[in-house]
Amino acid sequence: MSKTSHKKRLCIIIPAYNEATAIGDVITEVQKCFHNSYFTTEVLVVDDGSKDNTHAIAKKHGALVVRHILNTGAGGATATGLSYAQQRHFDIAATMDADGQHMASDVKKGVELLVSSDIDLLIGSRLIDSTGMSRVKVLGNRGLSFITRILFGIDSTDSQSGLRIFSRDALENLRWKTSGYEFCSEMLWRAKQQHMIIDEYPIRAIYTDYSKKKGQNNWNALNIVKSLIKRRITELLG
Repeated sequence: MSKTSHKKRLCIIIPAYNEATAIGDVITEVQKCFHNSYFTTEVLVVDDGSKDNTHAIAKKHGALVVRHILNTGAGGATATGLSYAQQRHFDIAATMDADGQHMASDVKKGVELLVSSDIDLLIGSRLIDSTGMSRVKVLGNRGLSFITRILFGIDSTDSQSGLRIFSRDALENLRWKTSGYEFCSEMLWRAKQQHMIIDEYPIRAIYTDYSKKKGQNNWNALNIVKSLIKRRITELLG
């Protein structure tokens, strides 16, 4: 029986922190894109301790919302969403950013690619074609991908991408220990340790004035590198 012979249950996870400005439009676009698809789709917003009304707007637009009392970081919010998907036996999960950077059509393309393959973790890469990205962001992301390769032996053009697709096996077995943005690289490392099949595909990143103010900056990248090096050394010595 092929992977597409019955309707798959899909959980689209959107970690969000103070995203009241954009979250409603993001949810609406996802719902439109997956309407009448061969996936049974649920949109989950993980409100990571927002101080605005992110949760209320997300609920108004039809998403299920899980709220953190305190801000745990991108890694913590993503872990909560994937744990929800795992415990409720979804076949597939996808994560995407809440600021409108990712296109719902790219999420759908990634889900369809994973379903028709043996891939466990599929990364949507902005750097296979970096059109539209600022030179600073390109350099920062390539630098972190280079560090990921040096520390963990993983080749990725965009190790920091928030658009990721997970198989059922990944939902059951993939775990990490960091809670900040460094989780993006650590996730790839843990997937490699689990002998999972990792791949990537090209996506388009949409950068508005709003989204440019969100996410990582190159100064924060230094903290990410320090955290990853510390984690790697700790486990080598342990």
